[in-house]
Amino acid sequence: MPQPNLAHIDGVSLSLRLAQPQDAAYIHALRMDPTYNRHLSAVTGTVEDQANWIRRYKVREAEGSEYYYVIERRLDAQACGLVRLYDITGNQFTWGSWILDHNKPPKAALESAVLIYQIGFQRLGKNLSVFDVRGDNARTLAFHARFGAVETGKDNKDVFFHYRAEQFAADFEGHMAALKSTSLE
Repeated sequence: MPQPNLAHIDGVSLSLRLAQPQDAAYIHALRMDPTYNRHLSAVTGTVEDQANWIRRYKVREAEGSEYYYVIERRLDAQACGLVRLYDITGNQFTWGSWILDHNKPPKAALESAVLIYQIGFQRLGKNLSVFDVRGDNARTLAFHARFGAVETGKDNKDVFFHYRAEQFAADFEGHMAALKSTSLE
């Protein structure tokens, strides 16, 4: 079982909670939907295969090496996305498998990123996030550039980034002000 402060986190409009086997149908549908999956690793199999994957993932969660979150609207607990924190080693972590669906509220990208960084930097105490984005995923590349992530390289498929805890701490109040404002993204 993960530490209690890793199981759930609330933001302004969103919450993250650890995925459970009963989330398999939602996760499978979202990952199979071409509207949302074109920049992710391919998924095959059935809902039951997804539930079995989640059961195996729960071992990694218990070991503290991976956390897979369902993103929900705080207002009504409606699932609106997924995000995963993994490759947790030394002073760093990776995050990805990030999907936001049509149920997302305004500013969901910013808020879900803030929440995952709060978990990685503040709750896990890591100093560095390293991650990659598909080179053809222009919207996500632009998001990370606006957020302040530093490009560290690229290959024929991915662009590689890092983002430091110090940068997150410096930017945190600005992110929170943006999330609390009534203007749309």
